[in-house]
Amino acid sequence: MRRLFGTDGIRGIANRELTPELAYRIGRSAAYVLQKKSSGRRAFFLARDTRISGTMLEGALAAGITSVGVDVYAAGVISTPAAAYLTREMNCCGGVVISASHNPYPDNGIKFFSADGYKLSDETEEEIEELYFSASDKLPRPESSAVGRVYRDEEASKRYLQHILSTVTCSLEGYRIVLDCANGAVSKLAPQAFRTLGAQVIAAYNRPNGSNINEGCGSTHPEALLSLVRKHKADFGFTFDGDADRVLAADSQGRLLDGDIIMTILARDMLAKGVLQEKTVVATVMSNLGLDEAARNFGFNLLRTKVGDRYVLAKMLETGACLGGEQSGHIILLRHNTTGDGLLTALHLSAVIAGNKQPLEELASSFTQYPQVLVNCPVARRDGWDKNARIREAVAKTEQKLNGTGRLLIRPSGTEPLIRIMLEGRNEEELRAMAGELAAVITEELS
Repeated sequence: MRRLFGTDGIRGIANRELTPELAYRIGRSAAYVLQKKSSGRRAFFLARDTRISGTMLEGALAAGITSVGVDVYAAGVISTPAAAYLTREMNCCGGVVISASHNPYPDNGIKFFSADGYKLSDETEEEIEELYFSASDKLPRPESSAVGRVYRDEEASKRYLQHILSTVTCSLEGYRIVLDCANGAVSKLAPQAFRTLGAQVIAAYNRPNGSNINEGCGSTHPEALLSLVRKHKADFGFTFDGDADRVLAADSQGRLLDGDIIMTILARDMLAKGVLQEKTVVATVMSNLGLDEAARNFGFNLLRTKVGDRYVLAKMLETGACLGGEQSGHIILLRHNTTGDGLLTALHLSAVIAGNKQPLEELASSFTQYPQVLVNCPVARRDGWDKNARIREAVAKTEQKLNGTGRLLIRPSGTEPLIRIMLEGRNEEELRAMAGELAAVITEELS
């Protein structure tokens, strides 16, 4: 069957691949499936980021959802994690966010949540796609008072803000904090949250105009944050992506702290307070070897999954862990939300800094970050790479050179004609040489 859903919802260039017609039909299909799965609840939560195409797709989605008799609570611009929380808090049958996350503004996306605030399972996505691709639309079309209605939810951001602030007990008075809001979904909310806790906030890239989301800013351009922290002599800072489901941090020296370092600091603090459930952190295969070392040094278990926050979440639910995430800054604090939440994570890291009365650079100094070399190999085919005799021989030689002091990871891209190589160890120059030799073999064999 054809696929609409990728690893994180539906993505495409707005009005070319991601059209209002698509949004209308996927809205009908998703609302019908999710209403059935939630004992007939008749409400859907709808949000978007700041892209110019957001209102166009919002109208089409709302039309599709209401056409099967499901009401819509439209919150306007709000973050993806806020939508996940509010879908559950409002007892909706589902939720949807119009956002392409960290992508440039011509792109947009559609991400659905189930009634419990989790991203949809593969099985549910397949049910929705089966209806979408059906030759004839046999879904119900209620009439008269049974038609769904659209309600504007003007208080949605306020309720989410109250929730995340209730999860921290600290004062940030005396701290100067830079916030790079990526001209995205938390452009208003992030400065408001930190000012409520008493911080002196220097807000940047918080004036969205529909076409400047992620443009030279946000978590995909962390150099903007690092420069601002140094310029304003801030104590620390945070940079979000367009829909604020991820965050990266900077210390007072303008050094970048990725998701691995953030998770380590949070894990140590949670261990000390006795709230790190199962004494376990879940990360992906891409997380740095320094995270394994931190786990050994500080006494928590580390579990690894495939790349993707959905796999991290699945392992957390399976094991009872409450902290997990990715190097990219998708951090899941499962006691407080069901998905990666950049603003929630930033507040909790700030609370650790204030509570321990230690600067961020001191808290981060216990983490040893090993060099990682990443190489993308263009190939004509991805399947069967691990069966190729010459590639297997090159892999074996590389692992022999690492001699147990590093790590080699090879994986095919899920969306592009690429084989991705990641080498990790102590000597970056040697890693680059090994990666180059291995990449040459893979490209030659599979091109």
